[in-house]
Amino acid sequence: MIIDLLLREHRNIDLLLVALQRELEIFEKGIRPDYEVIRAIISYFEVYPEVYHHPQEDLIFSKLKARDSDAAAIVGDLALEHQEVVDRLHHFAQAIDAILADRELLRQDVGNIIRDFIVRERHHMIWEERDFFPAALTALSAQDWTEIASALTDHGDPLFSETAAATSDALRAHILQLEQEAEAERGSVAFSSAKAGNPRHGAETDGAY
Repeated sequence: MIIDLLLREHRNIDLLLVALQRELEIFEKGIRPDYEVIRAIISYFEVYPEVYHHPQEDLIFSKLKARDSDAAAIVGDLALEHQEVVDRLHHFAQAIDAILADRELLRQDVGNIIRDFIVRERHHMIWEERDFFPAALTALSAQDWTEIASALTDHGDPLFSETAAATSDALRAHILQLEQEAEAERGSVAFSSAKAGNPRHGAETDGAY
């Protein structure tokens, strides 16, 4: 079932948001986070949700409007929601690019941008699962779901093809592996610093990123 796959994708997205939250917490302590992990997470959001996940939801919503316009109106403006997701992602990516290019930014401003991305991405998924998905499941017929799947296949990028699923799973695994390696490295540095009697070893100045 397509909705089941979308729900699974939401759970996978939330795993990446958890990893990003950990990097944010490190950043807000004045310690340099792992920007390879952050950039990998951004790359995932630039590819999978924008190219596969959101277009599938858009097709479902178009069917919902055709079947039950009142229910679609109650759900809200999915296209606007998805555009806001894209805008937040671009804002987030620009902030990280600016840091890596050594442009002057306030640490608090960068932290707020990252936190806003995490919080609002979760709110977006909650909204879809609470309002959008149940409305679609109630209104759409079996033929509607078949047509949605066929439309995606005809465009050459079916969300639930084995190739697409394998690619996304590999990328998620890579991102989470990077996060685990970053955690292990930070733990090793903290342990070495404690043994040396310098627990602040590895921390940066307030102005550093």
